[in-house]
Amino acid sequence: MTQRLVKKWTSMLLFIAMVASVFAFPASKSHAATIQVTDNGSRIEVNTGSGLVYVVNKTNGDIISAKMNGTELNSNRGSHIGSGLGSSANVTWNRSPSGSTVLITVSTSTLTHYYASRGGENIIYMATHITAQPSIGELRYIFRGNGSVLTGVPVNSNNRGNTGAIESQDVFGFANGQSASKYYGNDQAKDLSVRGVTGNGVGVFMAYGNREKSSGGPFFRDIQFQSGSETEVYNYMNSGHAQTENWRLGLHGPYALIFTTGGTPAVPDFSWMSGLNLQGWVTSRGNVVLNGLSGMEAGYAYTIGFANSNAQYWANASSSGAATKYGMIPGTYTMTVYKGELAVYTENVNVTAGQTTTVNTRTITNDPSKASSIWRIGNWDGTPREFLNGQTIPIRHPSDSRNPSWGPVTYTPGSATNRFPAIQFRGQNSPTTVNFNLNAAQASSSHVLNIGITAAYINGRPSVTINGRTLSNPAPSAQPNSRSFTIGTYRGNNTTFSWNIPASHFVNGANTISITPISGSSDLGNWLSAGWVYDCVELLN
Repeated sequence: MTQRLVKKWTSMLLFIAMVASVFAFPASKSHAATIQVTDNGSRIEVNTGSGLVYVVNKTNGDIISAKMNGTELNSNRGSHIGSGLGSSANVTWNRSPSGSTVLITVSTSTLTHYYASRGGENIIYMATHITAQPSIGELRYIFRGNGSVLTGVPVNSNNRGNTGAIESQDVFGFANGQSASKYYGNDQAKDLSVRGVTGNGVGVFMAYGNREKSSGGPFFRDIQFQSGSETEVYNYMNSGHAQTENWRLGLHGPYALIFTTGGTPAVPDFSWMSGLNLQGWVTSRGNVVLNGLSGMEAGYAYTIGFANSNAQYWANASSSGAATKYGMIPGTYTMTVYKGELAVYTENVNVTAGQTTTVNTRTITNDPSKASSIWRIGNWDGTPREFLNGQTIPIRHPSDSRNPSWGPVTYTPGSATNRFPAIQFRGQNSPTTVNFNLNAAQASSSHVLNIGITAAYINGRPSVTINGRTLSNPAPSAQPNSRSFTIGTYRGNNTTFSWNIPASHFVNGANTISITPISGSSDLGNWLSAGWVYDCVELLN
């Protein structure tokens, strides 16, 4: 074979290989792909080139259509920030020079909301900057989904088929005595990652993203879903739902709506958004390293929280108490060590941009479980989870037919803890009676009675009688001015009511304590009555 023929056959083989590679390795649909944007003056249509096409109304910034592979996933109402911005919104957009990304900006005098997308991704990235809290007290993004398509929804927040509201207009009952509400089945802030709803070959998921500007700390819960005629997916950033601290202003997020063919997506990479020049974006940040903790109690998870008026963060502690938190906005923070959900140690730490603050091993100094007791009902962990119906508070209404009876309960220390009520309702299960024995030496001494609570409603606090003698009534605790334990949360402000009981109140042998809520406010019903959530009850030596 001549050299000329060899070259000819080599060229032909290379050409065949190149053609084959086109079919074997189709063009990438990465974010470098071109994104198509059409603006007709009243609406902006974005086509990511990978299946997602969505439309933003230029009058108010609502998403009025979101199609995945041609299937409409938005309802006939707009999806929006807050309760919608109305005609006061100014909507603009721009595309990157490469044509691969788009940024839509929706602004009012106190709020700027961002939509961003990249070619080849079925994601709507978002962030929201505020200089004032919305007048209704709720900073949230609501995706109003097509209820006839998005039918795979969380059961606890699925109101379809209900027989009517059983509390306010947001908790619903069913013919079988069960309950559902947008308040039930929600994750604690520290567990917010990606959750969503699905249909036949489609899914809409919220990636909750950065919680640094939200309020309430690592254990706070808020609305995530509601299903009725629509299927709603929420990202609540600030609300009036059992809030224990002031709202934070500034840039909330980033977060994202992710559209899929039904599978649960991974958390997207938000770092690329640092180049979008979003108002309030902080690039220069610092870190904190805690080397360890001394005095931890076996069997409990420990969380390290950081908070100031500007931002909040948290990290899970290892078995030795070590924890690291990266990417914090510079400033001075209160570092709080939580045993379960109870604060047992605090100190201030400084975070400096570009640096790591190291905190050497700290000794826990404020764990009430270390005190010696005659008896203790439950343990000090900031939760009622070990008590009767304590684990069902976040997932259903207290009246739900699946719950065992709340009582009134008569309890003997040392009995199964799940027989003691998680919640004391003045209108439903009062009083709670505690029967216990003292020997002669114990009965001849004074003792301290402690009742620890995690939340209270309408200033409910304990009125205590021991062996027929009424102890002094305490002042109300400082709690959020809202419903709590009937809307899926036992979190409020942990408070301990304490009485120093003289020896004259005790007897050698059988003793009885009776606990009943008191309040200066009127009850609205058996469940919306003065009361509290228990953390622990103890009689100290």
